[in-house]
Amino acid sequence: MEENARSCRIIAPMKNTLTLDSAALGDLNLSLSREWLVTNGIGGYASSTIAGCNTRRYHGLLVAALHPPLRRTVLLAKVEESVLGPEGTLLLGTNEYAEGVIYPEGYKLLEGFSLERTLPVFIYRAGGGQLVKRVWMACGQNTTYISYTLDGEAAPVRLRLTLLCNHRDFHGDTRGHLDWRFGIEQQESGIAIRAYEGAHPWWAGTDAGWSFSAAPAWYWSFLYRTERERGLHPHEDCFSPGCFEGDLLPGRTVTLIASTGDQAALMLPEESLAQERERQSSLIEGGSFVKQRLSLAADQFIVSRPVKEEAGCTVIAGYHWFGDWGRDTMISLPDLLIRQGRQAEARSVLLTFARYIDRGMLPNRFPDSGETPEYNTVDATLWYFEAIRAYLFAFPDDASLLPRLYDRLADIIDWHWKGTRYHIRADSEDGLLFAGEPGVQLTWMDARVGDWVVTPRIGKPVEINALWYNALRCMERWAQESGRDAAPYREWAEKVRLHFARKFWHEADGYFFDVAEGPLGNDASLRPNQIFALSLHFCGDLLFPRQAASVLAAVRESLLTPYGLRTLSPGDPNYAPRCAGSVWERDGAYHQGTVWPWLLGGYADAVLRWDPESWEAERKRLLSGLEAHLTEAGVGSVSEIFDGEPPHTPRGCIAQAWSVGAWLRVIHLTPSSAPGRIQAEE
Repeated sequence: MEENARSCRIIAPMKNTLTLDSAALGDLNLSLSREWLVTNGIGGYASSTIAGCNTRRYHGLLVAALHPPLRRTVLLAKVEESVLGPEGTLLLGTNEYAEGVIYPEGYKLLEGFSLERTLPVFIYRAGGGQLVKRVWMACGQNTTYISYTLDGEAAPVRLRLTLLCNHRDFHGDTRGHLDWRFGIEQQESGIAIRAYEGAHPWWAGTDAGWSFSAAPAWYWSFLYRTERERGLHPHEDCFSPGCFEGDLLPGRTVTLIASTGDQAALMLPEESLAQERERQSSLIEGGSFVKQRLSLAADQFIVSRPVKEEAGCTVIAGYHWFGDWGRDTMISLPDLLIRQGRQAEARSVLLTFARYIDRGMLPNRFPDSGETPEYNTVDATLWYFEAIRAYLFAFPDDASLLPRLYDRLADIIDWHWKGTRYHIRADSEDGLLFAGEPGVQLTWMDARVGDWVVTPRIGKPVEINALWYNALRCMERWAQESGRDAAPYREWAEKVRLHFARKFWHEADGYFFDVAEGPLGNDASLRPNQIFALSLHFCGDLLFPRQAASVLAAVRESLLTPYGLRTLSPGDPNYAPRCAGSVWERDGAYHQGTVWPWLLGGYADAVLRWDPESWEAERKRLLSGLEAHLTEAGVGSVSEIFDGEPPHTPRGCIAQAWSVGAWLRVIHLTPSSAPGRIQAEE
């Protein structure tokens, strides 16, 4: 395993506050590479960089989920703050425009940045003292609060808050034109804003009743440098309807509120902040500082998904751009919810997804625009069995869940026996599961650019068949517990067990084939997918101890990094060391060497089962990488991916559900919690 070279910059005072040191504030490139995120529990969020400069199309202070948890729409893109005081006019904002022009340079006035739990706090030099800015959202509402507090030692100032507005899907960008003027209706408590006829209206105002001065204007050609780096269109225009302005006295606070909700139903800022602080405090009782940080990060992915007017729960796969994916939800559910003791929400997720089962398959993805769910996945459904198993093990007193789901689970197995979409079917000769057809990506290695499926993995993928065996053993147990006929599941599982090691073992190199019996034969690429044959609950008898030891050695030597497992060995001719550049380049590298933290969950289970003596030393080294990462990229959370080579630059989403879940598992696991090790006979 590689040594971690990053230095940790965490300062952990009372109340679980994560503070960045001054080096991250004064260096513009560093401050633009660090982002904050606040969520509202229904899919909406607020997010930007610690410099206050938007570097992504996904950044904004009110990105509302208009059809929770999706239809996320950028409404309030930014607020430009101006402080008129004894030092003259201070511009606190930072923007980057076309040609790389930085104006204003408010980041130079930033003296402190921290996360109080998950809520960002900015400290600016102003009025001869300090101006403290906080951002939070109301749980369950598309409402953002931005408060400004002048410290008691400062002189009085006049604060001007200029709104920069938008109204677009968060994947898109806006081109302004002089004939487009947002509709603004001044009200006693603020202003109502409607971008165009038929657009969803929203409201903005201050709790101090500050007057609004209309000054409609377009701000042209913002540059989003991160989108440029990703090979996407990097420019956007934003519309300003005007500004709120008023006097701010020492020791006083004013709060700007932006919301799509009913004004009469909005909480007062101080009540809303107190409620959110109390809610977050309830999530972090006990445990180390890092564990508490991850528990807070985990909460950001748990959102509501109403189904036909009934309450439901789901998991956002990653911020900023993912929705709730079936695969990601089921993989991360045991760690984000079950290990956290959040039984009601875990149960709701399992029941919510049950409503979408079709032809024996769980949905892969719910499109943002609300079309029919997509079912192009072979593994999401199989991970569902493991999530249910983990739930029933953790909450044995719930006697009603299995009876509600049993028939659907039996139906899933039947569909896999007889065959369902995309040639997913069990082979009657060896019991193994085949999946795939040209042009379709079904496993988690699902990158596709146009017609190019980068890792098609057609055939019998190794982790799919470990999951299939695990699901059959689950059904065998549940059938017995339910007084049903368990023999069909037991017999098919035995068939899989007898053939698994024979079909997948690559004796020459001492690890498992990644795919058996594909169009080109067996795929001997050294990939991390085989780790699940060592780690899944019922898979202890799928392989021999010597095989497990050999697989662990191969993974440690070629795939393990401080941040996760590489997706391909560096010795492979297709290995890609960096996941950067254009869409084509990034997707081409996405599963060809890029490091994925989520794989550490399976790796941790495998080590505990087959090499428990090494676990404590292994965990200590892994956690050193995590602690360093919590102060970079998405501050306080865990990124989706990292480059395959040092310094392992974080890439992709700044906050990924299964990445956070895997690290929570690393923290939680002890030798006594290891999955059972059933000796297979040679």
